[in-house]
Formats: sequence, structure tokens, C-alpha cells
Amino acid sequence: MTTLVEAPWVAVDPVGEALHRLRVTGFFYCHTEASGPWAVDMPAFGECVSFHVVAAGECWVEVDGAPPVRLRAGDLALVPHGRGHVLRSAPGVPSSGRVDELPQEYVTEHYSVLRHPGDGPRVDLVCGVLGVDGPAARLLLELLPPVLHVPADGEGAAPWIAGTLALMADELTRRRPGGEAVTTRLADILVIQAVRTWIDAQTATTGWLGGLRDPHVGVAVAAVHRDPARPWTVEAMAREATMSRSAFAARFTEVVGVPAMQYVTSWRMHVATDLLAAGEPVARVAAATGYESEAAFSRAYRRETGAPPGAVRRGR
Repeated sequence: MTTLVEAPWVAVDPVGEALHRLRVTGFFYCHTEASGPWAVDMPAFGECVSFHVVAAGECWVEVDGAPPVRLRAGDLALVPHGRGHVLRSAPGVPSSGRVDELPQEYVTEHYSVLRHPGDGPRVDLVCGVLGVDGPAARLLLELLPPVLHVPADGEGAAPWIAGTLALMADELTRRRPGGEAVTTRLADILVIQAVRTWIDAQTATTGWLGGLRDPHVGVAVAAVHRDPARPWTVEAMAREATMSRSAFAARFTEVVGVPAMQYVTSWRMHVATDLLAAGEPVARVAAATGYESEAAFSRAYRRETGAPPGAVRRGR
């Protein structure tokens, strides 16, 4: 009889595992060469992440409700919530319009060059819009500020920004087999590195991120993320955390802010929404998220989300 052992590549760091689940699913890049004064509107793109890297010069990124952020050469800015925003050579410069409606040279279907001639100082920008997938990715991105600024001279910035962008540019312009797959993985690196820089600066010990960082709670949360179909109970999660049931239940609620089984249900609904949106049958989604029947799953899904599972599949 063969005894199965846990694969050696299973992540043991809960925060690292959440970052591992952050996956870029689509992308578009634009290289902007502009001389001031200039400004362009970046439209809202739903559940997407926008990034802007200043290769030379400087500019400002403005998101409603947040202070303007000045970007200098080598800086990276992420706008993680799919919100519309404005790029300007200086505060107060009127916009020329939406960037996707301005004339530009399309080098490939995923890469364009936008030129804005003028008499002022020149700025070179590499901008991108990235689709991201997975419930862990969305929960993580929801924690980020409206603009995540990684300055070139800041702690943890290092040369990885320039190096990653150079590899991206090479793949985008040379059209080699597998170039789109390579560029997508490089985009993963760009976003994950920026998010990791932000996480390293955080001191929070509560909430979802605090739960992942907790040496006991984090192990249990990661196990739920890895196997939502398992018949989870507080006792089972406590065993993962090597704690007593009562101590674990109290610790989980204290750190994460919700009871353990409420978190399990919420996570299962996040996973279910992704599967339903991908067109999976409701019965298969029910089994994948730990429900013994389609009816039980449908009741739970409607109770948690306010909509029946079929509405998600029809709306995809």
C-alpha cells in the first residue's frame, strides 16, 4: 500500500501562499512619451489593477478621494481597485481625454505607444492594466490604499522594477512564441513585488492580513484556502493550528474579526463565485466548496450573497 505524503512544494507561509494565488489573467501595456503640459484620464476597468512606472522625468497620479502622488524616475504606482484616475505633468493641467480614445500606435494587440508632443519637460511612462483572478487576490487587493506608491529610493525598491520592465518590453516587441505567457508571468512579478513591499511596511496584527500573519491562525486559514471542500469544523481548524478548540475559536475571532466558521463560509462563497463565473455547473461548484447537495449550496449562496448561483452563471 502506497502512503501519500504532502508535496514538498506546498506553501508553509500563509502570506506567501496568498501572494502565490495572485494571478494576472489579462493585460494591456502602453508606453507613453509626453512633453508638458499634458494630462490623460485613465478610465475605470472593473476588477483590474493599473500600474505606472516612470522611466524618465516625473508626473502626478490622482485618484478621487486620495492625495495626489508625485512620481519620479524609477517610481512605481499601483492603482489596485480598478478605479478611474488621472495622470498629469503637474497638478491642475486639464486632461486631453481618455487614454484609450487618444490616437496611438498599436505595436501589438496588447501593446501601444502614445506620444504627446509639447514644449515642456519630457516624461517616459510605462503603464499597464492587468486583470487579476482568485479570491485571495481580491481580498488582498482590497486592503491596499487607493494608490500604492513604491519610490525608487524607498526601502525595498531595489532594481527589480527596471529589470522586470526591461524583460516585459523585450517580450512585447519581439513577438516570440510564448511571449504573452512570459509577459503575464512578469506582470505577476511586478504586482506581487509591489504588494510585498507594502505588506512589509504594515504593522497590523488584526484583520485578514493579521490572521494570515498569526503563527497559529494563519496556518488554519491557509488550509481552508487550500481545500475549501473539506468538511471544516472549528475542531478541524484548531488541529491545523495545534491549539485547543476553545483557545483557537477565541483567538480566531480576536485576530480576524469574525468567527472561524463564518470565515469558512465567506471563503467558500468567494471560491464559488469564481467557479460560477467561469461557467462551472452548480452541482460541481457545490461539491468543490464542501456542500453535500446542490440545494444546500444554493441556499447558502443566496443567504451570503443575496443572489442565486444561476444568476452568476447567466451574467458571465
